[in-house]
Amino acid sequence: MLQRSLLALFALTTLAGLAGAERPNILFCIADDWGWPHASAYGDPVVETPAFDRIAREGVLFEHAYVSSPSCTPSRNAILTGQYHWRLGPGANLWSWLDVSHPVYPLLLEEAGYHVGSWRKSWGPGKLELGGYTDKHPAGQPYPGGLQSFLDARPDEAPFCFWLGSHDPHRGYKLASGRASGMDIDRVKVPGFYPDVQQIRSDIADYYFEVQRFDRDVAAALQLLEDRGELEKTLVVITGDHGMPFPRCKSNIYEMGVRVPLAIRWGSELKGRPQEILGGKFSGFVSLTDLAPTFLAAAGLSTPPVMTGQALLPELVDSSGESSREHVVYGMERHTAGRPGHVGYPCRGVRTPSWSYIRNYAPDRWPAGDPPQYADCDPHTGAGKAVTKTWILENREGDGEQFYQLCFGKRPAEELYDMQADPDQLNNLATNPEFAEQKIKLARLLDEDLASSGDPRATGGGDEFDRYPYFGGGVWRDTKE
Repeated sequence: MLQRSLLALFALTTLAGLAGAERPNILFCIADDWGWPHASAYGDPVVETPAFDRIAREGVLFEHAYVSSPSCTPSRNAILTGQYHWRLGPGANLWSWLDVSHPVYPLLLEEAGYHVGSWRKSWGPGKLELGGYTDKHPAGQPYPGGLQSFLDARPDEAPFCFWLGSHDPHRGYKLASGRASGMDIDRVKVPGFYPDVQQIRSDIADYYFEVQRFDRDVAAALQLLEDRGELEKTLVVITGDHGMPFPRCKSNIYEMGVRVPLAIRWGSELKGRPQEILGGKFSGFVSLTDLAPTFLAAAGLSTPPVMTGQALLPELVDSSGESSREHVVYGMERHTAGRPGHVGYPCRGVRTPSWSYIRNYAPDRWPAGDPPQYADCDPHTGAGKAVTKTWILENREGDGEQFYQLCFGKRPAEELYDMQADPDQLNNLATNPEFAEQKIKLARLLDEDLASSGDPRATGGGDEFDRYPYFGGGVWRDTKE
């Protein structure tokens, strides 16, 4: 802790000097449905992400970054507000709204003199006006022309904060686009909860194809900043809003649903940062709720007390330093309306270096929607639109039965996984007496974090999350009618 305190003091001292001189620009690049470990910087043998790799090489690569929720709207709400999604009322659900009373970092920066804007997917999906956003946008005014038009409209000498969004690699995909681009699908790593068959390897390659398209957008933005002499003045962040749009990933709080790529580069703004740690890998835990406090601190602004995130200043100064997070928590409420009554699948989880503990608050519900109706309930991952999901559903009574149960079957109230021995989380140890003490310890740890952060689920509540309106399509219907 002493090392971290010294690093924090160094970072704050450095920032104090910057605040009196030139505040950094901020470029925040976020992909839609891009999960860990799908970047070449993490060792993936097929996908190529040179822009992300550059930021990691010239900055810091974060190896354990987690979202608050593996669903677009709540994840993005948590990033903007620096708060866990369960503190945001209807904002904890997909296709909802965000109340204007929750401070968001782009508008706080705008009040402090920053030129603020966004491009393509930023907040949402949902209905902004219901939260009171009538003349403002929580991510900053949209610029349809992208970063160039945003920079052209920038007032002289004003620092900027720009949200570079994307709809990649969200489904749907052009079938076999990955293979057609030259990817060797035989080298694609298939998670243990899927069968290792050609159709699924090709589906993952199609996802990679769109990851690479997002990476090229980031590369173009970096080149534009270099051409304008702004890159070394800019804090650059690249990440995704949750895991890939595949079964047991997106909308699940397993590792491949909540863990995301994250790399941060700060150019020459931190003059005193040791050059030997450039390209360092930070293995401690971070939450994407930490980004809002980080951006505000970089601009010399204080963090609103309601924000639960923690500024990542020491991590940026010395990526070999200790993390203030010895664990990370996350959860989910309603993703799509794939059940009668449009109720969600409430769950929370905690991750430590060696363990993952999950609590499912409604184990009587089907996690992916009620069968057989869930094949149609989700317009983004429904059968016929997603190769992997379709294969598992069509083979559920044959070779794919075990994968069907892992991806779509009902789950127990508690799950416990040894992340060193079982990184794909295939063997639930929650009922094994040998690990009873470990399960109790993690359950208490989760309870403490949820209670301290004001989660309604920690006090026996949370039913209100099911009652908030859902404004998306693909509502539950009985296919037998």
